[in-house]
Amino acid sequence: MKTISLAFGAMLLATRAFAYDAYDPANCNGVDWNDQSPLAVSKITGAPRVNFIKSPYDGDFTAASCPAATDACRQKSYLVANDLVLAGRTRGEFTCVVYQSLTAKKRTWSKGWLPTTVLAPIAPMPSPQPADWLGTWAIPGGSIEIKRATGGKLHIMGEMVVPGAQDAHTGVIDAQAMAMNGTIAFVDDGSTPFEKAEGECRVRMQRFGALLMVKDNDGCGGAGVTFTGLYQRKK
Repeated sequence: MKTISLAFGAMLLATRAFAYDAYDPANCNGVDWNDQSPLAVSKITGAPRVNFIKSPYDGDFTAASCPAATDACRQKSYLVANDLVLAGRTRGEFTCVVYQSLTAKKRTWSKGWLPTTVLAPIAPMPSPQPADWLGTWAIPGGSIEIKRATGGKLHIMGEMVVPGAQDAHTGVIDAQAMAMNGTIAFVDDGSTPFEKAEGECRVRMQRFGALLMVKDNDGCGGAGVTFTGLYQRKK
């Protein structure tokens, strides 16, 4: 009897694992890279706190009807007014977001659906000058240094370290690029025009208030390494 129960449990787990679909459009896996447009930054507004909403496979595959505006789809984790998020695609009345605390010492992302109505888009700095880019910008696990280069370009150097089970995974960016229309965008070392190359490592940067927003295509380092996030300038 015990053997039968164990076998049934294994079959059930295998069925659940097989049923998981990471590409299910109802699944919020984070914010995706888009060749055509920068990432959006939004602020939580309209409520003192807002709970994340589940994806279908959350809660041990018990959230098949999510995302939806129901108690069953509401997660315990939440954000508070004025928290900043990176906003991705929408589904119905919800937007997929990722959140990284600006005061955290470790890089821990929270991701999930939020009601689109609580997100107030923040406009990027309209016309950043060269000095607005310069400096060393930090995020838990990594930093990016931006210096002046020749010909009006900027030299961007970054390093990211993500601890692994045995070895740390690292990523490095080292490129020269021109800031254009309030954005720094480059492929690999910046020697090829951004709009004409696919490239292995693609990066886009913008200024939002006192912060530097960075988005990459997850191709700038080892497994699990990304420079994506909101960076603060070191004093």
